[in-house]
Amino acid sequence: MISLNRIGICACLAACSLFAAEWQKRPPGGPGGPGFGRRGGDAPSPLAKDEGEKRILAAIQQFSQSGPHFANVPVNDGRMLRLLAEAVNAQTVVEFGTSTGFSGLWLSLALHRTGGKLITFEIDAGRAASARKFFEQAGVSQKVTIVEGDAHETSKKLKGPIDFVFIDADKEGYVDYLNRVLPLVRPGGLIVAHNVNPGMREDGYVKAVTSDPNLDTSFYTDGGGMSITLKKR
Repeated sequence: MISLNRIGICACLAACSLFAAEWQKRPPGGPGGPGFGRRGGDAPSPLAKDEGEKRILAAIQQFSQSGPHFANVPVNDGRMLRLLAEAVNAQTVVEFGTSTGFSGLWLSLALHRTGGKLITFEIDAGRAASARKFFEQAGVSQKVTIVEGDAHETSKKLKGPIDFVFIDADKEGYVDYLNRVLPLVRPGGLIVAHNVNPGMREDGYVKAVTSDPNLDTSFYTDGGGMSITLKKR
């Protein structure tokens, strides 16, 4: 039997891919302002449902317009993260690679609805400090725990159940991160990895998530490219 969560996730993927393709045919710009509209695929701004969402979206827009930021996801990828995390009603989200907080802001939009929390790991103290400022500006600091240091070591303290994992850190460490969290991810939970595509057949991470019968992996090829792995029930 196919779970409702699985159906919802597949619908999110199909809708977002079609939407991105159609939107990219439009002229540059967008209703979210020049920086927000053009960053990562010309996606239009989401609409805020309440004041909490409005504050988070304002922080996202300011982030996008404040200049280039090191190692952050495109807007379309951020929106996909939000959709997936909310679709599985994530209570505990783990992120490897905070950078300066852009993906964490998108995940916070989902957590604003689900009431969950984000634990995010960052090795660089300067980037962690920048992320902390954006989380404070967005009013989500109480939902976010930034763990500084080498995540290969600091993540050993993680406990389950984990509902959603996002990996966007040192690429050679992806398999180690996967092995660390997989036993802690609940059945029906998701593991998403950035900068991964189905053409990377010799990549150790791609092999790991496509050769395990307990996992089912799809690929979202818009933006930076992501693998989306379901831990089967």
